[in-house]
Amino acid sequence: MSSKQSASKNPRKGAAPAAPATRAASPGPRPARLTAAAALVGLEGLALFAAGAAMLVMGLLGRPDSPQQAETGGLTVLALAVLPLLAARGLWLLRRWSRGPAVITQIMALPVAWTLFNGGGALIAGAVALAAAAVAVLVLLVSPAAAEALGAGPRSAP
Repeated sequence: MSSKQSASKNPRKGAAPAAPATRAASPGPRPARLTAAAALVGLEGLALFAAGAAMLVMGLLGRPDSPQQAETGGLTVLALAVLPLLAARGLWLLRRWSRGPAVITQIMALPVAWTLFNGGGALIAGAVALAAAAVAVLVLLVSPAAAEALGAGPRSAP
């Protein structure tokens, strides 16, 4: 091993260690649109969590037709609540990876809203709220300010 090779492997004395490649150098301020998107996605995650917990409690303590089905449904909805909650946290912390799960969650919410809407009655209000939130988050996440803050803006040609 030559002295050049060993010198390149060892950092110089007094030099600051290199920052990990996984973190952004210095994220800027969070745009208002991204803050709003994170808040809406977080509210959706909390609503899913509450619905899953209610289903689970009703399956355990209530008298459903099929307790096993109610408990399994509740656990499934609780598990599904993890995705938007993690995405909301990632958006809040300006993590680039969080944009994908947040968009996927909104795309999945639109058919759910349509199904609720077709259910009629009091479900229509929930359907309208869910669809409005999903469309709002999608619009907020595709804004240039949000894309740039997450490091997902247009790339320049070399």
